[in-house]
Amino acid sequence: MLNNWYDWVGTYTGVAALTLLSLPVAVVAAGLLGWRRKATGAARPWRTAVAEVGLVYGTVPWVWMTLLPGNEPGKHGVVTLVPLADLLSWDRGQIIGNLLIFAALGFFAPLRFPSLASLGRVLLLAAGCSTLVEVLQYVLLLDRVSSVDDVLLNTAGAGLAAMLSYRWWRTPVHSFA
Repeated sequence: MLNNWYDWVGTYTGVAALTLLSLPVAVVAAGLLGWRRKATGAARPWRTAVAEVGLVYGTVPWVWMTLLPGNEPGKHGVVTLVPLADLLSWDRGQIIGNLLIFAALGFFAPLRFPSLASLGRVLLLAAGCSTLVEVLQYVLLLDRVSSVDDVLLNTAGAGLAAMLSYRWWRTPVHSFA
């Protein structure tokens, strides 16, 4: 049960519940933002509104979950710098979760920021963000595993998501309002 503040923001279940409960708020926020931008004559009002809200809504909860403390907060976790060393021992859920952490970033960032409209730039951004998360897990003494395999999968997930949105971010600005 989610009985107190910690249950809502300090557990995987709570963060997942808050994410689901906030979906209507995200949809309304994107609608209002797009409507306001359209009224002011902004370029690509709906595209940028949906991209901004989607980027935040689809990334923040996953990153929040990865920054929750492990079993012994206040203690350094394990650091693994050998590629594919951890990956072979992970279950399917852990692999899928790592692929999804920066998927929204990969999907929406090129739609919102034309300067990121290349697969290479999306991969660099995702790798940088993922590396930052892994460093934070270690520096903040969260008793979490900081692994190069996390960075590789997080980056791959963002790249795959960017390829899914490719047709929209490669569309010329004047034809996608």
